[in-house]
Amino acid sequence: MARREEESERSVTIYDVARAAGVAPSTVSRALARPGRVSVATVARVREAAQRLGYQRNRALPDAGGQSQLLAMIVSDIRNPVFTDLVRGADTAAEAAGYTLLVFDSRESMARERAFERYLGAVDGVLLTSPRLPATGIQMLAKQRPVVVLNRVVGDLPCVLTDSAEGARYAVEHLHALGHTDVTYIAGPAASWNDGMRWRGVQQSAKELSMRAGRVGSAVPTVEGGFRAAELWAANPTTAVIAFNDVVAIGFVVGLRALGLEVPRDVSVVGFDNSQLGALTTPPLTSVASPLRDQGATATNMLISVLRGRSVPTEPTLLPARLMQRESTGSSSGSARLRSALAENG
Repeated sequence: MARREEESERSVTIYDVARAAGVAPSTVSRALARPGRVSVATVARVREAAQRLGYQRNRALPDAGGQSQLLAMIVSDIRNPVFTDLVRGADTAAEAAGYTLLVFDSRESMARERAFERYLGAVDGVLLTSPRLPATGIQMLAKQRPVVVLNRVVGDLPCVLTDSAEGARYAVEHLHALGHTDVTYIAGPAASWNDGMRWRGVQQSAKELSMRAGRVGSAVPTVEGGFRAAELWAANPTTAVIAFNDVVAIGFVVGLRALGLEVPRDVSVVGFDNSQLGALTTPPLTSVASPLRDQGATATNMLISVLRGRSVPTEPTLLPARLMQRESTGSSSGSARLRSALAENG
């Protein structure tokens, strides 16, 4: 009994926290010193153990009302190169303001996005990038920590997005100017808000230009998803295609080659996001460009403003899109020529 009283009176050390959290003392040190390499889950576990044991708090482990100086950015698929620039822009802005950015990959899973709630105690605020959660789930997160949403509009939450509908319009107008009379949109995930906006932009612009517009999907937003979409497209082919993003577009181009078709000789293809990967393909991909670094930085600065009690725009912050023309689009060879080529290789 006396030993227990002695232990309760002595100061809790970093070694006590390490034992309670099941990690090394060095990991505790990093987790409590605004780490750059410790995972969100580990930070949450260390903080919980430290608070439970009454470990002396520092700047990274605040009293109620304080801040940890940690921000979390949830991305839907870290393998997608479009997130590289988004994360870089966010990280640069966070560092400049004295914050550390932690990145969590949801892997296109609503369940993983929802599970992040258990880590909210480790961070001051959250950047939700292309979230798959329903609006109600996002608003539940926002009740616990300040949230800024990227690439989606959710109620009255602060939102930063590129004008996808306008970007789709640029793509359709470009294809129309090349002589194409019909276009297919290769859709992205059904839960993607951006997918709906891009399809709406394709439909509206095609109607205004007296073009026929069709849709194939929903494609998994991967190269494999784009490849499979080519087989579905072949059932009702068009000379022009707009893909949900560059990764899907690249997979679609590979799928066309498997069908014996060439880009842009037989089919013109446009992607979205203007990722570095698309510029390096053969042929280089025409793509709708988003100001990704600016978007990441704008959202991060907005989140920090909320944390510091400053006002932020109540309306969505809309950033401009632009079309980057490359060699994956060209003059239309006509649907009859395309169908003949498919028949020859079918």
